[in-house]
Amino acid sequence: MSEPQPRLYGDLADWFHLLTAPEDYAQEADLYRRLLTEAADEPPRTVLELGSGGGNNASHLKAHFELTLVDRSPAMLELSRSLNPTLRHVQGDMREVRLEETFDAVFVHDAIAYITTEQDLAATMATARAHLGPGGVALFVPDYVSERFEPHTGSGGHDGPGRALRYLEWAWDPDPGDTTHVSDFAYLLRDEAGDVWCVHDRHVCGLFPRATWLTLLERAGFTARVHVTHDDEEPAGAELFVCRAQG
Repeated sequence: MSEPQPRLYGDLADWFHLLTAPEDYAQEADLYRRLLTEAADEPPRTVLELGSGGGNNASHLKAHFELTLVDRSPAMLELSRSLNPTLRHVQGDMREVRLEETFDAVFVHDAIAYITTEQDLAATMATARAHLGPGGVALFVPDYVSERFEPHTGSGGHDGPGRALRYLEWAWDPDPGDTTHVSDFAYLLRDEAGDVWCVHDRHVCGLFPRATWLTLLERAGFTARVHVTHDDEEPAGAELFVCRAQG
Protein backbone atom coordinates (compact mmCIF):
# COMPACT_ATOMS: atom_id res chain seq x y z
CA MET A 1 0.00 0.00 0.00
CA SER A 2 3.03 2.25 -0.38
CA GLU A 3 2.22 2.35 -4.10
CA PRO A 4 0.18 5.30 -5.45
CA GLN A 5 -3.54 4.80 -4.90
CA PRO A 6 -5.32 3.72 -8.09
CA ARG A 7 -7.45 6.47 -9.61
CA LEU A 8 -10.50 4.21 -9.28
CA TYR A 9 -10.48 4.93 -5.53
CA GLY A 10 -9.76 8.63 -5.91
CA ASP A 11 -10.82 11.00 -8.66
CA LEU A 12 -12.63 8.21 -10.57
CA ALA A 13 -14.45 6.79 -7.53
CA ASP A 14 -17.86 7.98 -8.68
CA TRP A 15 -17.49 5.62 -11.68
CA PHE A 16 -16.82 2.60 -9.44
CA HIS A 17 -20.33 1.13 -9.51
CA LEU A 18 -20.25 1.17 -13.30
CA LEU A 19 -17.14 -1.02 -13.23
CA THR A 20 -18.46 -3.41 -10.60
CA ALA A 21 -22.16 -3.17 -9.82
CA PRO A 22 -23.61 -3.92 -6.35
CA GLU A 23 -26.24 -6.28 -7.76
CA ASP A 24 -23.50 -8.54 -9.10
CA TYR A 25 -22.35 -9.33 -5.54
CA ALA A 26 -25.41 -11.16 -4.22
CA GLN A 27 -24.07 -14.68 -4.78
CA GLU A 28 -20.60 -14.14 -3.38
CA ALA A 29 -21.91 -12.12 -0.43
CA ASP A 30 -24.10 -15.09 0.47
CA LEU A 31 -21.01 -17.30 0.45
CA TYR A 32 -19.22 -14.93 2.85
CA ARG A 33 -22.28 -14.87 5.11
CA ARG A 34 -22.34 -18.67 5.21
CA LEU A 35 -18.63 -19.00 5.96
CA LEU A 36 -18.74 -16.49 8.81
CA THR A 37 -21.85 -18.07 10.28
CA GLU A 38 -20.56 -21.63 10.02
CA ALA A 39 -17.22 -20.69 11.62
CA ALA A 40 -18.85 -19.18 14.72
CA ASP A 41 -20.47 -20.93 17.66
CA GLU A 42 -23.47 -18.65 17.21
CA PRO A 43 -24.45 -16.58 14.17
CA PRO A 44 -22.47 -13.30 14.29
CA ARG A 45 -24.45 -10.16 14.93
CA THR A 46 -21.81 -7.40 14.72
CA VAL A 47 -19.35 -7.45 11.81
CA LEU A 48 -16.45 -5.13 11.05
CA GLU A 49 -15.51 -4.89 7.38
CA LEU A 50 -11.98 -3.64 6.73
CA GLY A 51 -11.46 -2.13 3.29
CA SER A 52 -15.16 -1.87 2.56
CA GLY A 53 -14.70 0.13 -0.65
CA GLY A 54 -17.87 1.13 -2.47
CA GLY A 55 -20.05 -0.96 -0.14
CA ASN A 56 -21.05 -3.63 -2.67
CA ASN A 57 -20.81 -6.58 -0.30
CA ALA A 58 -22.29 -4.54 2.53
CA SER A 59 -25.38 -3.82 0.42
CA HIS A 60 -26.22 -7.53 0.74
CA LEU A 61 -24.69 -8.42 4.11
CA LYS A 62 -26.52 -5.64 5.97
CA ALA A 63 -29.68 -7.74 5.84
CA HIS A 64 -27.95 -10.27 8.11
CA PHE A 65 -25.40 -8.35 10.22
CA GLU A 66 -24.92 -5.07 12.05
CA LEU A 67 -22.06 -3.70 9.95
CA THR A 68 -19.31 -1.18 10.62
CA LEU A 69 -17.46 -0.24 7.42
CA VAL A 70 -13.85 0.97 7.40
CA ASP A 71 -11.96 2.25 4.36
CA ARG A 72 -9.02 4.61 3.93
CA SER A 73 -10.48 6.38 0.86
CA PRO A 74 -12.88 9.26 1.64
CA ALA A 75 -14.23 9.05 -1.91
CA MET A 76 -15.09 5.37 -1.55
CA LEU A 77 -16.71 5.92 1.83
CA GLU A 78 -18.88 8.63 0.31
CA LEU A 79 -19.87 6.26 -2.50
CA SER A 80 -20.71 3.54 0.02
CA ARG A 81 -22.83 5.97 2.06
CA SER A 82 -24.91 6.64 -1.05
CA LEU A 83 -25.62 2.90 -1.26
CA ASN A 84 -25.76 2.11 2.47
CA PRO A 85 -26.90 5.32 4.18
CA THR A 86 -27.93 3.63 7.44
CA LEU A 87 -24.57 1.95 8.07
CA ARG A 88 -21.72 3.25 10.20
CA HIS A 89 -18.73 4.35 8.09
CA VAL A 90 -15.25 5.07 9.49
CA GLN A 91 -12.20 6.34 7.65
CA GLY A 92 -9.13 4.31 8.56
CA ASP A 93 -6.25 2.20 7.31
CA MET A 94 -6.72 -1.55 7.79
CA ARG A 95 -3.12 -1.88 8.94
CA GLU A 96 -3.47 0.36 11.95
CA VAL A 97 -7.06 1.40 12.69
CA ARG A 98 -8.23 0.70 16.24
CA LEU A 99 -11.86 1.35 17.13
CA GLU A 100 -11.42 0.33 20.79
CA GLU A 101 -14.31 -2.12 20.56
CA THR A 102 -14.81 -5.75 19.61
CA PHE A 103 -17.06 -7.43 17.08
CA ASP A 104 -18.42 -10.92 16.57
CA ALA A 105 -16.68 -11.14 13.18
CA VAL A 106 -14.23 -9.30 10.93
CA PHE A 107 -14.52 -9.46 7.14
CA VAL A 108 -11.73 -8.43 4.76
CA HIS A 109 -12.64 -8.69 1.10
CA ASP A 110 -10.42 -7.96 -1.90
CA ALA A 111 -9.05 -4.70 -0.49
CA ILE A 112 -6.50 -7.04 1.08
CA ALA A 113 -5.07 -7.28 -2.45
CA TYR A 114 -3.47 -3.86 -1.93
CA ILE A 115 -1.36 -5.15 0.94
CA THR A 116 1.97 -5.79 -0.75
CA THR A 117 4.45 -6.70 2.02
CA GLU A 118 4.48 -9.42 4.68
CA GLN A 119 4.87 -6.74 7.34
CA ASP A 120 1.70 -4.97 6.22
CA LEU A 121 -0.16 -8.26 5.84
CA ALA A 122 0.75 -9.16 9.43
CA ALA A 123 -0.37 -5.70 10.57
CA THR A 124 -3.75 -6.14 8.89
CA MET A 125 -4.21 -9.52 10.57
CA ALA A 126 -3.31 -7.90 13.90
CA THR A 127 -6.00 -5.27 13.30
CA ALA A 128 -8.57 -8.00 12.71
CA ARG A 129 -7.51 -9.88 15.84
CA ALA A 130 -7.58 -6.70 17.96
CA HIS A 131 -11.26 -6.26 17.12
CA LEU A 132 -12.30 -9.79 18.11
CA GLY A 133 -12.82 -11.44 21.44
CA PRO A 134 -11.87 -15.11 22.03
CA GLY A 135 -13.81 -17.30 19.64
CA GLY A 136 -14.56 -14.44 17.26
CA VAL A 137 -14.27 -15.24 13.58
CA ALA A 138 -12.62 -13.58 10.60
CA LEU A 139 -12.70 -14.10 6.86
CA PHE A 140 -9.94 -12.95 4.50
CA VAL A 141 -10.63 -12.99 0.76
CA PRO A 142 -7.48 -12.34 -1.28
CA ASP A 143 -7.79 -12.32 -5.04
CA TYR A 144 -5.06 -14.95 -5.30
CA VAL A 145 -2.44 -16.93 -3.47
CA SER A 146 0.76 -17.14 -5.47
CA GLU A 147 0.28 -20.84 -6.23
CA ARG A 148 -2.97 -20.07 -8.03
CA PHE A 149 -2.02 -16.91 -9.91
CA GLU A 150 -1.80 -16.97 -13.70
CA PRO A 151 -1.60 -13.97 -16.05
CA HIS A 152 -4.98 -13.26 -17.59
CA THR A 153 -7.23 -10.64 -19.13
CA GLY A 154 -10.81 -9.72 -18.35
CA SER A 155 -13.40 -7.22 -19.45
CA GLY A 156 -16.76 -5.85 -18.41
CA GLY A 157 -18.58 -2.74 -17.30
CA HIS A 158 -22.08 -1.33 -16.96
CA ASP A 159 -24.42 1.38 -18.16
CA GLY A 160 -25.76 3.92 -15.71
CA PRO A 161 -28.05 6.96 -15.80
CA GLY A 162 -26.56 9.01 -18.61
CA ARG A 163 -23.10 7.44 -18.30
CA ALA A 164 -21.37 4.15 -19.07
CA LEU A 165 -18.06 2.42 -18.47
CA ARG A 166 -16.30 -0.50 -20.12
CA TYR A 167 -12.95 -1.88 -19.06
CA LEU A 168 -10.16 -4.20 -20.08
CA GLU A 169 -8.03 -5.71 -17.30
CA TRP A 170 -4.60 -7.25 -17.86
CA ALA A 171 -3.20 -9.04 -14.79
CA TRP A 172 0.46 -10.02 -14.98
CA ASP A 173 3.53 -10.47 -12.79
CA PRO A 174 6.57 -8.38 -13.76
CA ASP A 175 8.78 -10.07 -11.13
CA PRO A 176 7.79 -13.56 -9.91
CA GLY A 177 10.46 -13.25 -7.23
CA ASP A 178 8.71 -10.51 -5.25
CA THR A 179 5.37 -10.31 -3.41
CA THR A 180 3.38 -8.31 -5.94
CA HIS A 181 1.63 -8.54 -9.26
CA VAL A 182 0.11 -5.85 -11.44
CA SER A 183 -3.38 -5.36 -12.83
CA ASP A 184 -3.43 -2.75 -15.57
CA PHE A 185 -6.90 -1.42 -16.35
CA ALA A 186 -8.02 0.53 -19.40
CA TYR A 187 -11.33 2.28 -18.75
CA LEU A 188 -13.51 3.63 -21.55
CA LEU A 189 -15.72 6.29 -19.98
CA ARG A 190 -18.79 7.78 -21.70
CA ASP A 191 -20.37 10.85 -20.17
CA GLU A 192 -23.82 12.40 -20.41
CA ALA A 193 -22.88 14.30 -23.56
CA GLY A 194 -21.82 11.10 -25.31
CA ASP A 195 -18.12 11.94 -25.18
CA VAL A 196 -15.85 8.92 -24.68
CA TRP A 197 -12.29 8.88 -23.37
CA CYS A 198 -9.82 6.25 -22.16
CA VAL A 199 -7.94 6.14 -18.86
CA HIS A 200 -5.11 3.80 -17.85
CA ASP A 201 -5.09 2.84 -14.15
CA ARG A 202 -2.41 0.61 -12.60
CA HIS A 203 -3.21 -1.49 -9.52
CA VAL A 204 -0.16 -2.96 -7.75
CA CYS A 205 -1.37 -5.89 -5.65
CA GLY A 206 0.10 -8.32 -3.14
CA LEU A 207 0.79 -11.95 -3.95
CA PHE A 208 1.76 -14.33 -1.15
CA PRO A 209 2.10 -18.12 -0.88
CA ARG A 210 -0.56 -20.03 0.98
CA ALA A 211 1.98 -21.02 3.65
CA THR A 212 2.78 -17.36 4.33
CA TRP A 213 -0.89 -16.63 4.90
CA LEU A 214 -1.29 -19.54 7.31
CA THR A 215 1.91 -18.78 9.21
CA LEU A 216 1.08 -15.11 9.69
CA LEU A 217 -2.50 -15.90 10.72
CA GLU A 218 -1.24 -18.28 13.40
CA ARG A 219 1.22 -15.66 14.68
CA ALA A 220 -1.62 -13.13 14.80
CA GLY A 221 -3.61 -15.41 17.10
CA PHE A 222 -5.88 -17.24 14.69
CA THR A 223 -6.67 -20.83 13.92
CA ALA A 224 -7.23 -20.83 10.17
CA ARG A 225 -8.47 -23.13 7.45
CA VAL A 226 -8.48 -22.69 3.70
CA HIS A 227 -11.78 -22.69 1.84
CA VAL A 228 -11.28 -23.39 -1.86
CA THR A 229 -14.00 -21.83 -3.95
CA HIS A 230 -15.39 -22.86 -7.29
CA ASP A 231 -16.39 -20.72 -10.26
CA ASP A 232 -20.08 -21.04 -9.44
CA GLU A 233 -19.47 -19.82 -5.88
CA GLU A 234 -17.14 -16.86 -5.96
CA PRO A 235 -15.48 -15.85 -9.21
CA ALA A 236 -13.15 -13.23 -7.73
CA GLY A 237 -10.93 -15.53 -5.70
CA ALA A 238 -9.79 -19.11 -5.47
CA GLU A 239 -8.85 -19.53 -1.79
CA LEU A 240 -10.37 -17.90 1.26
CA PHE A 241 -9.02 -18.00 4.81
CA VAL A 242 -11.65 -18.77 7.44
CA CYS A 243 -10.29 -17.93 10.88
CA ARG A 244 -11.18 -18.24 14.52
CA ALA A 245 -9.56 -16.12 17.22
CA GLN A 246 -7.64 -18.14 19.77
CA GLY A 247 -8.28 -17.51 23.45
